[in-house]
Amino acid sequence: MNNSGALRNVVLDPYDYDFHEDPYPYYKRLRDEAPLYHNEDLGFWALSRHWDVLAGFRNSTTLSNKFGVSLDPASRGPHASKTMSFLAMDDPAHLRLRTLVSKGFTPRRIRELEPRVTELTISHLDAMLEHALGSETVDYVEEFAGKLPMDVISELMGVPEADRDQVRGWADGVMHREEGVNDVPAAAIEAAINLIVYYQAMVAERRREPAEDLTSALLEAEIDGDRLTDDEVLGFMFLMVIAGNETTTKLLANAAFWGHRNPDQLAAVYDDFDRIPLWVEETLRYDTSSQILARTVSGELTLYDTTIPEGDVVLLLPGSANRDERVFEDPDRFLVGREIGSRLVSFGSGAHFCLGAHLARMEARVALTELFKRIRGYAVDESNAVRVHSSNVRGFAHLPITVQVR
Repeated sequence: MNNSGALRNVVLDPYDYDFHEDPYPYYKRLRDEAPLYHNEDLGFWALSRHWDVLAGFRNSTTLSNKFGVSLDPASRGPHASKTMSFLAMDDPAHLRLRTLVSKGFTPRRIRELEPRVTELTISHLDAMLEHALGSETVDYVEEFAGKLPMDVISELMGVPEADRDQVRGWADGVMHREEGVNDVPAAAIEAAINLIVYYQAMVAERRREPAEDLTSALLEAEIDGDRLTDDEVLGFMFLMVIAGNETTTKLLANAAFWGHRNPDQLAAVYDDFDRIPLWVEETLRYDTSSQILARTVSGELTLYDTTIPEGDVVLLLPGSANRDERVFEDPDRFLVGREIGSRLVSFGSGAHFCLGAHLARMEARVALTELFKRIRGYAVDESNAVRVHSSNVRGFAHLPITVQVR
């Protein structure tokens, strides 16, 4: 049976604001009625069931990354690897670059970064909570969740503290979209150019004078005489800004929002901070920041008795897979401490499994632990919360909260 045409009355449009507000009813209907969905107008297919999404992530031959992983037309094409590094490559180029980058971006480097992440967290929290004492409401994203991840990346890369606000501003500019814009706006392109020019100067400086940072480690990484070029280092730095910054900001805000919505689940967290990683994992499952990833069909692909033509775009929907009742019991319930394990697909799977997964988890754990050391409770002003409008990332641009400081 060909399910691709079954949803005559439901349209999956990743640019639709109603979809951004709550994609999960759309996903459920896709899983039930059209596990292989086709949108002819926007030119993509979509897979929504857990096992199909997981198989899609693991199939890096027929489902190619080399034109990028975004549906946005300006982000797609053979140039995608310039800003998305090895995420927009297939093997053997992907394996070579990822292996070289892994020489610098090591679990040990992330572990050693934790005390500094704690310091950065405390400084942003202190400022936010001081503001909270003086006013009714603070913007959790603007004053905390939106600042910390980019500062951590800047710390890792070796960006001087004096430049970090500017770098963060450019990073925000790269990601911003107005309603109805289905492509990369001019302001985002300008921000991207500013960021690349800044990083180019930084790379050149580290070539002359290496330091104790990831930028230097990437320039020094070597396997059998093979090294990263300046452009490859730049591509990875840009990937960190897009993939590492944005998604962690959204994770921190999504955790706060769903914690607020489920106070019974947070009660135990206030008493035992060791439960914070469980809160993070359930947030990653329940409302992952990375909702949609694109692939391009390379070769023969037949699913649900339908042959998808070579060159067509297939969207993998991890946001849907994590809510699939075929795999998770009572998936629409936010339950801190549920058994998730390797079934989580928020970081992908297979050859392209997210290299920064351990950094994101560490950052979220540190950020939420330090927050909870300082507060007795908080509430989100939902009527003034503003969602991010993006074709692939889910989270908040603004999340006003009131807090009870300990």
